[in-house]
Amino acid sequence: MCNISRTIGRLLFVSLLLFVSALPALAASTQNNLLIYCGITMVRPITDIARLFEKQEKITIAIAQGGSEDLYQSAKKSLQGDLYLPGKPIFRTKHQAEGLLGEYRNLGLNQMGIIVQKGNPKKVKPDLKELLRKDLTVVLGSSESGSVGVEAKRILTEAGLYTKVSAKVEQMLPDSRSIITAMKKGEADVTMSWRATGYFPDNVTFLDVIDLPASVATPQELHLTMLTFSKNKELTRKFMEFAAGPQGQAIFNRYGFVTATKVGR
Repeated sequence: MCNISRTIGRLLFVSLLLFVSALPALAASTQNNLLIYCGITMVRPITDIARLFEKQEKITIAIAQGGSEDLYQSAKKSLQGDLYLPGKPIFRTKHQAEGLLGEYRNLGLNQMGIIVQKGNPKKVKPDLKELLRKDLTVVLGSSESGSVGVEAKRILTEAGLYTKVSAKVEQMLPDSRSIITAMKKGEADVTMSWRATGYFPDNVTFLDVIDLPASVATPQELHLTMLTFSKNKELTRKFMEFAAGPQGQAIFNRYGFVTATKVGR
């Protein structure tokens, strides 16, 4: 099952590359458009913010969505686009030396939680060891493609559980969207995902979030980062300020994120 999931993840990456290469000067080569590479978990608030900004500035914004690592590699390969929003700051810091990632704005926090079926019918506790229960079917994110898998691996590794948990998972999936889809289809009893996804309007009637303490699931800042090869730096910087401002922050808060205005800038 894990091999199939990895294959699906690679196919999604290829599709992302084709999407970016097919953009005929839509976002990166004019002064009136933007292209944002956005991790799956943040797509909904970023889309809402983009639609408002489009009306305000009379421009077009394209959003390439996928796993955070796959998105970076797509941007690096195409050298098209303006902004990159991964699910955790490690994707910015680990690629910083390559010179493609410039200034950033903090939009708030991403934090991992345990996600279960609505009503928590299996009585899962806020303890990572619950993932080892024989009566629970588990899915996780792949650490090869997206932030959700990278963060789950980090947390479970620090707890000394990753090898055991990964050996029993039903599927390793490429991003938070595919994880939540599997949960909603009843393919698993429990997973680890970004907690905000459990509060999206179309998920909240199917799933519950079990919060983990910050000492276990460290909140991760969301860094909206300018790509240094952007041809629209002035407009890009204006979008960054808009997303980090009151309207953008209100949208992120509505989707269940702890926003930068609440944690300090």
